[in-house]
Amino acid sequence: MKTVTGVLATRADAEHVAGNLESIGVSRNRVTLLFPGEPGATASVPVSPTEQPGMGKALGGVVGAAVGTAGGAHAGMALAAAIPGVGPVFAIGALASVVLGAAGAGVGVAAGGALENATTTGLPEDELFVYEDALRKGRSVIIVTAEDDDSAEAIRQFLTAEGAESVDAARQQWWIGLRSAEQEHYSPLGRNFNADEQFYRMGFEAALHARNRCKEYDQMLTELVVELEELKRRYPHDDVEEPFRRGYQRGREYYQNICNQVKAA
Repeated sequence: MKTVTGVLATRADAEHVAGNLESIGVSRNRVTLLFPGEPGATASVPVSPTEQPGMGKALGGVVGAAVGTAGGAHAGMALAAAIPGVGPVFAIGALASVVLGAAGAGVGVAAGGALENATTTGLPEDELFVYEDALRKGRSVIIVTAEDDDSAEAIRQFLTAEGAESVDAARQQWWIGLRSAEQEHYSPLGRNFNADEQFYRMGFEAALHARNRCKEYDQMLTELVVELEELKRRYPHDDVEEPFRRGYQRGREYYQNICNQVKAA
C-alpha cells in the first residue's frame, strides 16, 4: 500500500476534499485527517453525517473512540492528542493512532482488531515533520491510502486539482524558510554551504525522523551508516559525512528548541 498526502489551509477544506474523494472511488476508510486544536479546548470530533461522533474531552492527553458504521464495522479512530513540538491535534481515520503514535503522542488506544488490521504499510515516517510543520502553522493534512501506483497517481492528481499542496512542496517551503539561517550558521565553520547543502539538509531531516528525535548523532550512527555509505557511493568525490553530521546536529537542536518553546508557552 502507498500513501498520498496533501496539505490544506483549513479543516473545512480538508473535510471537503475528503468527502469529494468518494467521487473517484476512494472510500472514507482510506482517508485520515489531521488538524490543529486549541490548547485546553473541548470538542466532539465528527467524522461524517452518517457516522457516530468521536468522544470530546479536554486536549492534553490522548482520548479516542472507535468510529462505527451502520454495519458495526470500525471505520477508524477519532483521536485528540498533544504532539511534542506541535501542541493539540485532532486526527480522524484509520491511520489516526498510527500517525499520532509515530509523532510521539503516546497513543495507546485501539479499535479492536480493526486498528490492528488497518493499512499502515507505506506510512512515510520521514514525512512526519512536514505534517507537524503544517499543523503548527494552523493548516490541515489529509492522508489517503492507495492500493497501487496507478491509484496513488490518480489520488495525487485529484488532491492537486482540489487545491491541496503536495507534501514535497510543503517540505521545500519548510526548508526555504530555514535556509538563510542555516547558511548563516554554517558558513563561519569554513565550509561552502552551497556545495554542502544537499548533504547538510539530509542530515538535518534525518534528525527529525520519528526514530531519531532528540538522540545524539553518535547514538544513531549505527542506524545512519547505511544511508551514509550509500551517499558516499553516489557522490565519491564529495565530502559527505561532515556536512551530514553537522546538519543532523542542527536538526536535533531545531526540534529540541521547538519542544522547549511549546513547554514555555
